[in-house]
Amino acid sequence: MKLENISKYFYPVMGVVLVIFVWHIYVVGFDINPVVLPKPLLVLNIMIEERVLLLTEGWATFKECVYGFALALALGIPIAVALTSSKTLNLTFYPLLIGTQSVPKVAVAPIILVWFGLGFESKLVIAFLVAFFPIVIDTATGLRATPQELLDLAVSLRASRLQIFLKIQFPAALPFIFSGAKVAVTLAVIGAVIGEFIGATEGLGNLLLVANSQVDTPLAWASLVALSVLGMVMFAGVVAAERILMPWAEDH
Repeated sequence: MKLENISKYFYPVMGVVLVIFVWHIYVVGFDINPVVLPKPLLVLNIMIEERVLLLTEGWATFKECVYGFALALALGIPIAVALTSSKTLNLTFYPLLIGTQSVPKVAVAPIILVWFGLGFESKLVIAFLVAFFPIVIDTATGLRATPQELLDLAVSLRASRLQIFLKIQFPAALPFIFSGAKVAVTLAVIGAVIGEFIGATEGLGNLLLVANSQVDTPLAWASLVALSVLGMVMFAGVVAAERILMPWAEDH
């Protein structure tokens, strides 16, 4: 058991080490200009030197992601329940849901920026829009995948519709909900950065643009690494919530 726990951390760490090693060998071996691609050690030094700046800007992006993701959960799950509970609602709004998702968020971002301004709200809305779709789709799929024999058993025991939903359908859909949430939480980071690219005064996306405009490649790469760490932290938060709410699930 202890060996299995060690391997869960060993292999990811080794993967990161391997990527950094190949990165370093490539830069040194081909004598790549630091403006094009800096050495990993240079990026690490910048991250240490600019840690306060990265933490400050990262906190702004983190809030945008968390609130956008939370809003996507708060609205996406009830909407999925409504779509699966009513055939009329499903036929009416499901095509609209597909249509709106097909519109690139980069194209919508300037409009949202006009509506909500350069502040926090516009980034939250974009993060919400990007994270919303996988939560709705996976939740609806999970609710529809409830074993029919369990539903028939509940009906034979005269369970109410609310009892059937709370005791059978929703628990059965939890694996699907968390599967969608894992996708959505990483997309929320992308959505927040899109909003910061279009127009912002803070955040890692804004810092990345500023670094690129000043040809400060090491700081740009440090911002990218910080964004990767932010995405992993948020993903780990969803995994932790999954283990708390689904203790019976098989540990992957």
